[in-house]
Amino acid sequence: MTPLAELLRPQNLDQYIGQQHLVGPDAPLRTLIESGNIPSMILWGPPGIGKTTLATIISHTLQRPFHTLSAISSGVKEVRDVINQAQQEEGAILFIDEIHRFNKAQQDSLLGAVERGTITLIGATTENPSFEVISALLSRCQVYVLKEFDEQDMRRLIASAISHYASHDITIDLREDAALMRISGGDARKLLNAIELVVNRIQNNQNNRNTPIIMDNQTVTAVIQQNLAYYDKGGEMHYDIISAFIKSMRGSDPNGAVYWLARMIDGGEDPLFIARRMLIFASEDIGNANPNALLLANATFDAVSKIGYPECRINLSQCACYLACSAKSNATYMALNNAQEAIRRWGDLPVPLHIRNAPTKLMKNLGYGDGYKYAHNYEGNFALQEYLPQGLEGSKFYDPGNTPRENETRRSLKERWGEKYNY
Repeated sequence: MTPLAELLRPQNLDQYIGQQHLVGPDAPLRTLIESGNIPSMILWGPPGIGKTTLATIISHTLQRPFHTLSAISSGVKEVRDVINQAQQEEGAILFIDEIHRFNKAQQDSLLGAVERGTITLIGATTENPSFEVISALLSRCQVYVLKEFDEQDMRRLIASAISHYASHDITIDLREDAALMRISGGDARKLLNAIELVVNRIQNNQNNRNTPIIMDNQTVTAVIQQNLAYYDKGGEMHYDIISAFIKSMRGSDPNGAVYWLARMIDGGEDPLFIARRMLIFASEDIGNANPNALLLANATFDAVSKIGYPECRINLSQCACYLACSAKSNATYMALNNAQEAIRRWGDLPVPLHIRNAPTKLMKNLGYGDGYKYAHNYEGNFALQEYLPQGLEGSKFYDPGNTPRENETRRSLKERWGEKYNY
């Protein structure tokens, strides 16, 4: 039986709900689609907000050959097979769901075909492509950020579902929608799964098919709680559980961390996905408060890659407990954010002449490298000089956290730089 979410999948941009900043009237992506000239792109956003649907609509609108791969089950061979087929076609589109699960070699296999225009790549990801897509591929793609559905969008979906059932002589008496909104959390697939599940369960308990189905908060909550595994049949809940896992480690609770880890393991979550998130966490949430955290997380990722389930669950548990118990600091993560904000505000300021490279005589004559102090020629391997562009002198992007190791770093920086950076 075809799921409700599939039955209600829109077939064109006018039926498409949400993402009006991209596909509304005169919006950038819609303009490109209507021109018939789309770039390779990455669609980035949370689950259940129409990434696959949008890719399908694009192919139908442009009437181009459309190939789909899932990064979960496909590899380099499948990519090459599609590319070989696309060479015999014109304007082929390759849609790769969960492209962040492709490793570097798999992503590398796409580069030539994207560069030559053999395929137009549309990748879908729930993860930040800046971290999960290799830079060479990312530079060849336009990134479009998709947003969660708002309440108005969700109510349009509910109305569409009610209308669909009415066309099949099933009447839904919607008295409340707060539970549907809360359970779905801006995820259209979750919303439609919930409605379908409630309708099916109530119908099975009613003798008369013509009796209206009363849908209120109490009924929806009771049905979903009793059939949670079925409701989450698409696996969307893993995003909630990985969030709980990360927040438990960030909150220094090894008990919460190992519980959510066990939930993921028992649910068959990809162990490399878990290890990858811990590797990111080690720098984002621990950083220089304990540099060994990154080493252990990296070793865990390597061990998981070599061992796999079931043994690698032991490595994952060791690392999760270690990260949860470690001192925490997001200072290095914030330093990068602060520096990038300065770049957005002031633009690409020129490199000061004294710290430019001078490999040629002409560059030396132009003053490149003049006045540079080679730190190792000075006491303590330190020479006071300016490393930031003109206009940003004295800007402090990195502010060590209040942990024993970082307090030691702060003292060292203050001894070297005095009041320049106000450490």
